[in-house]
Amino acid sequence: MKPRIFIGPMSKNIVDSIIEFSNEGNIQIGLIPSRRQVEHSGGYVNKWTTKNFCEYVRSKSSNILLVRDHCGPNQGLIEDDGIDSFTEDCKYFDIIHVDVWKKNQLYEDGLNSTLDFIKLGYSINKNLCYEIGTEEAIRRFEPEEIEKLIIDLKSNLPDEVYSKVKYIVIQSGTALKENKNIGTYDKDRLKKMISICKKYGLISKEHNGDYLNNEVLNEKFSLGLDSINIAPEFGQIETKTILQNLNKEQIEDFFQICLESKKWEKWVSKDFNPILNKLELINICGHYLFSNDDFLKIKNQIKIDIDSEINSNIKKRINELINFSYLT
Repeated sequence: MKPRIFIGPMSKNIVDSIIEFSNEGNIQIGLIPSRRQVEHSGGYVNKWTTKNFCEYVRSKSSNILLVRDHCGPNQGLIEDDGIDSFTEDCKYFDIIHVDVWKKNQLYEDGLNSTLDFIKLGYSINKNLCYEIGTEEAIRRFEPEEIEKLIIDLKSNLPDEVYSKVKYIVIQSGTALKENKNIGTYDKDRLKKMISICKKYGLISKEHNGDYLNNEVLNEKFSLGLDSINIAPEFGQIETKTILQNLNKEQIEDFFQICLESKKWEKWVSKDFNPILNKLELINICGHYLFSNDDFLKIKNQIKIDIDSEINSNIKKRINELINFSYLT
């Protein structure tokens, strides 16, 4: 199974829409929960544990590739070594993105930690596959360093273990801030990284593909990019659909819930004024609160079948992404 589009499960609505879309068209799609979204102790998405989430998806579709996104130290709600989460992930996911680079900025430290995680994973589940590397916002990699990482992993892992490394994160300038992709797209860098992936028989995967126009997405795939991650964009689709069906008082209540959650702080610049940008703040972090009891009281006041409308809007965007990713 080699999906081109990988989507963050920002809500149960998004998960259900992806499942329906994949089943209706017999189309393969990847789901990429972060540790904050779905965790062994429960996450903000439908309060799912790792086990419950994976069992739910697998019970409804055989077209979904389940990939843990950014598994590693300090990638959850609290600082940790990531081992407890990883150990549970090994039992349920198809692929785990081993991302140790948030804690280990030095190359040798990151390499050794990546090796340790993969060796541990293989001892737990010999069928498990891996994604390596990280996105530019965590640690920038040049093409030469990406190639060195591949060579060093191959040199330090037994052949049967290294063969489970399937995906590598490549970088071409994507970065997210305030519902925008603020990165500077570097076409030549993308081509170099794709070439390295092909040289070693690995599947290239770019992160933070949100908010890119369809023409840029199509160009990336035409240059040989194999797959791309998209997450906050889908949370925003659901949030905007909800906002369109709330009155002023309900919007104000939603804003207060978002403001007090502080979930927006990591996504905005230092000079961002939440009081002057209420709708923007809701769009930035509303999806974090979809399982919040106070938010659900607001949502339940909506007169129409809002979940059906959300489902329709999500599937419309998935269809666009699928079409553009296969135009090449």
